Amino acid sequence: MALRIAVQMDPVERIDIRGDSTFAILLEAQKRGHDIFYYTPPNLALHGDRLIARGATLKVQDKAGDHYKLSRPRSEDLSKRDVVLLRQDPPFDMAYITTTHLLERIHPKTLVVNDPAQVRNAPEKLFVLDFLDLMPPTLVTRQLDDVLAFRAQYKDIIVKPLYGNGGAAVFRLKAEDGNLSSLVELFQTVFREPFMVQQYRPEVKQGDKRIILVDGEIAGAINRVPQDGETRSNLHVGGTAKPVKLTRRDHEICERLAPELKRRGLLFTGIDVIGPYLTEINVTSPTGIRQVKAFGGADIAALIWDAIESKVAAKH
Repeated sequence: MALRIAVQMDPVERIDIRGDSTFAILLEAQKRGHDIFYYTPPNLALHGDRLIARGATLKVQDKAGDHYKLSRPRSEDLSKRDVVLLRQDPPFDMAYITTTHLLERIHPKTLVVNDPAQVRNAPEKLFVLDFLDLMPPTLVTRQLDDVLAFRAQYKDIIVKPLYGNGGAAVFRLKAEDGNLSSLVELFQTVFREPFMVQQYRPEVKQGDKRIILVDGEIAGAINRVPQDGETRSNLHVGGTAKPVKLTRRDHEICERLAPELKRRGLLFTGIDVIGPYLTEINVTSPTGIRQVKAFGGADIAALIWDAIESKVAAKH
């Protein structure tokens, strides 16, 4: 079943195709004969009751330095498409949130993946708070006294922006670190919203698992191992992807999340697990599917399209 799809993403010329999940999804879409219309978020506009995007037809190939070709630049009414992939990276700011409001006007008549209203309502570090019993001790605050008391209790802590991504501005502060007050002051100056504080988990030295779920079901996983001397395991900041086997605890976490992910229409998600603890639920633009396949795991891009095609067929 050939579909007319649109993809809302970051500029295609800037992506690193070696690890980009959106690119893998587009390769699979093209393989299946789906027509791809590409646009970037600034080119989305509401004309009366019509949601219009300025973009072009996109062809892709798995060849670094020559991975895309654009043709037929034009404006399109997105309600005429079967599927829109919401795939730009954070920051999860007002520009991002505005696109979810606009895309909500055509969903579910045009299937938007992930559901834009639920993406808006499920920021990575806030949605996860619905599962506090699965998480390490966690605090969300803007107050220095709160952070001081939290560190006094847990000794070794992580401080990070509530809407950050890719490991940016993540700090570890041990019990004896004298920079806590200065760091909180910096966060209060740079960020208007509260920030997140968590107990540091030494298990991260063995890796931070990224488990990918498709329509609530486990599709694959990788382990992201931080460099020596580095707290952060994100691939963007030098973490190394390695194959990993899931534990019974990992399966328990996924089983707890699955009904809520399905209920919210979050078809493609990636969760982060350190040791026995859930730390984030990624719903905006999860990554890792190329690495899973490279290690001999499932072709997650194919699983994603199987799920999308099934949902589109069910509407007809």
